[in-house]
Amino acid sequence: MLLQPAPVSFEHLPDGLGIGVAEPRLSWVLPTGAGTQDAYEIELDRAGRVHRTGRVDSAQQRLVAWPGAPLASRERVTVRVRIWAGTGDGRPSPWSPPSPVEAGLLEPADWSAVPVGAGWPEDPDSDRRPARVRKDFTLERSVVSARLYVTAHGLYEAEINGARVGDDALSPGWTIYRERLRYRTYDVTSHLSTGANTLGAWLGDGWYRGRIGFDGGTRNIYGTDQSLIAQLEVVHDDGTTTVIATDATWSAAPGPILTSGLYEGETFDARLHDPAWATPDAQHHADWTPVATHHRDPRTLMAPQGPPVRRTQELAPVTVTRKPDGRHLLDFGQNLVGRLSLTTDAPAGTTITLRHAEVLQNGELATRPLRGARATDTYISAGRGPDTWQPRFTLHGFRYAEVSGWPGDDLPDGAVAALVHHTDMRRTGWFECSDDLVNRLHENVVWSMRGNFVDIPTDCPARDERLGWTGDLQVFAPTASYLYDCAGMLDSWLTDVAAEQLPDGTVPWYVPVIPGGPQWTPIRPGAAWGDVAALTPWLLHQRFDDPELLRRHQPAGRAWVELMERLAGPSRLWDTGFQLGDWLDPSAPPNAPADARTDRHLVATAYFAWSARHLARSARELGDTDGARRYGALADEVAAAFRGRYVLPSGRMTSDAPTAYAVAIAFGLLDDPALQQAAGDRLAALVLADGARIATGFVGTPLICDALTDTGHLDVAYRLLTQTECPSWLYPVTQGATTIWERWDSLRPDGTLNPGGMTSFNHYALGAVADWLHRTVGGITSTAPGYRTLTYRPRPGGGITWANTRHETPYGTASLSWELTAAGMTARVTVPEGCRGTVELPGCPPQDLGPGDHVVDTVRLQRDAA
Repeated sequence: MLLQPAPVSFEHLPDGLGIGVAEPRLSWVLPTGAGTQDAYEIELDRAGRVHRTGRVDSAQQRLVAWPGAPLASRERVTVRVRIWAGTGDGRPSPWSPPSPVEAGLLEPADWSAVPVGAGWPEDPDSDRRPARVRKDFTLERSVVSARLYVTAHGLYEAEINGARVGDDALSPGWTIYRERLRYRTYDVTSHLSTGANTLGAWLGDGWYRGRIGFDGGTRNIYGTDQSLIAQLEVVHDDGTTTVIATDATWSAAPGPILTSGLYEGETFDARLHDPAWATPDAQHHADWTPVATHHRDPRTLMAPQGPPVRRTQELAPVTVTRKPDGRHLLDFGQNLVGRLSLTTDAPAGTTITLRHAEVLQNGELATRPLRGARATDTYISAGRGPDTWQPRFTLHGFRYAEVSGWPGDDLPDGAVAALVHHTDMRRTGWFECSDDLVNRLHENVVWSMRGNFVDIPTDCPARDERLGWTGDLQVFAPTASYLYDCAGMLDSWLTDVAAEQLPDGTVPWYVPVIPGGPQWTPIRPGAAWGDVAALTPWLLHQRFDDPELLRRHQPAGRAWVELMERLAGPSRLWDTGFQLGDWLDPSAPPNAPADARTDRHLVATAYFAWSARHLARSARELGDTDGARRYGALADEVAAAFRGRYVLPSGRMTSDAPTAYAVAIAFGLLDDPALQQAAGDRLAALVLADGARIATGFVGTPLICDALTDTGHLDVAYRLLTQTECPSWLYPVTQGATTIWERWDSLRPDGTLNPGGMTSFNHYALGAVADWLHRTVGGITSTAPGYRTLTYRPRPGGGITWANTRHETPYGTASLSWELTAAGMTARVTVPEGCRGTVELPGCPPQDLGPGDHVVDTVRLQRDAA
């Protein structure tokens, strides 16, 4: 008998509460042993009114269309599915466990809340003290259910009757606030009771009005107010509803947070904190005054498309060193993004200061790489007994922390902990092999993704930047989408990319756009960065099997490609204008990171062809045959122009540098197999002539191992991978790195910091090689959207004798574990239910595999072939 399918999921969300679409798409994973789904039936239970689709003959189980009437705002429906499969003897499976989905506020008219905040005068050019806001109210009848819909101009943490609402951090996150401001929905039924109640919220500046950006930053980018927008809706036992919404009847007071900034850190004076401030029992003082109300167009309020930022892990220091002057230096053993929690029983007025840094220099915190980020938190004790505190509205990038002002000589065990924060995506990819240095490299990639996927894909989480660089994400998206389910988060961010795209099609260097100084303002089109609009939606569709995501973002990709077409003109060569090129080529001077060995316009023209090719593929996938024909022809024309300009009659490239050959090979720009092979041979020769050290930047690094592998130089790719001299992927590992560095030599062999102004120790872009690890060393490659078909083809080398990789695909677990034996290779393969796989072991013909677990080895495959 068939087992139950997994619970139904909705869109790309971790749960269905507060969903922002009226017809959410449904997905489920088949039970073990099902093989292939023949049919399904979906059940919708709408408050006791049950609708069933009846048997639907289809193998579709991914993002299936909503099978009933659209959801109304606030409506809650329970969804189940059952399936028929070839292994079920004609009988359906049991129903899946019930999955509730509940609409948020879908219409602007659903909102009665207005933004409320401090009613006192504030200096918009200063560090303003954050406010808290509150509302007392009485519930006359019993509570059946209650929902809090909440967002802010700035950041918020809500409390009801003294209890924290939710466990998210830095909400509502960072979007293009003028067009999209996310709100979250919380089930607060258990927070309320009949009688007196209080709803309150802490407020912070965040990205909305805090200081963010380069060269001292800019304040008030989106507005000068700091405001809460909250709507509490309570359903009673008689069916009536009470609504408590932010309005002019609320009160505000300065809170115990004296200053707060994403870069600066937070200062908290516990002497000013009444722990009961958000309860009916709070002491009402004169500093609670009427709020000021502000404006927000409710049409801009949007439900989330992905998970929020949360604390996901807690780390204790691995060493604590007491300095002669009483300071304590803590090493957490891991470069991370988050904040410290401290527990102390200090006398009133004791000031404890927490400073953060990614690395040490001469035994002290190395703060130069932080540039304008103070990264300092301060706690002033109330002297009321043991207290545990952490900052609310800031995050820092750090491995090391300095604690000063601690009462007493010793820092007790458990007194200080590091709280790891990032967007709470579901982990979906793992890799390990027989080489411990490569394993640490992969782990560094994972930690850099965690530290930089903080509501948007950012960079450099320690310094005064942390921006959504489009090129960085473009090159890293293949790795990111294997390691974590980032579809919802990136779908949301790509929506903002389209919103920030200029009318002529220019894609900004980073999104959201903030003032960036003369290098980044005015916004200019740049290859590799702007190509995120054409390449990343296609990649996400391939990984998550979502053609609607592809359809939504197709206009932005089309506008970008057509801009390049106009800039290139009839020559089809994009050979004018400003470009970053192969950014951070290791040969570039520290303060001129765009001065790479490869011609910037060679890179630009290559990307023009590559994006046009992907736009043609996207059009074909979406049924647009005319678009597929047009952009395919354009890609062919650009590729021909590329060869005419940048490939010499001898077969050499005009830029005789690794990145030039890597892009030509990886982007399919060399139409003659002999020319392709000659380029691969030259690329291998260049790598070996440089001692198998890295000689590529942001553009070439994600491509070079594939370019070598595809032209018969797998051994050279492995030499690059396993090189430990600087510059290389493993050099930072040998220096104790626990994340990917921005520069190959952020820390130089002599122990000094790179003198460039950009020297981050947590930057995922150069970790894009992990995608090659997953596909070539691990051996799993998707050959249809969502991994519906897969190839298992490990390519051992570099002295690696075994490897394991596992990926939670949209259809279930795919895994491959292989090891070399005296007779050849043995591999253990898992094909997800509903999928098909092909295994290709070295020296053996391909073998088709159905769903389930398989053990294959080269001896048996060769015998069977004979």
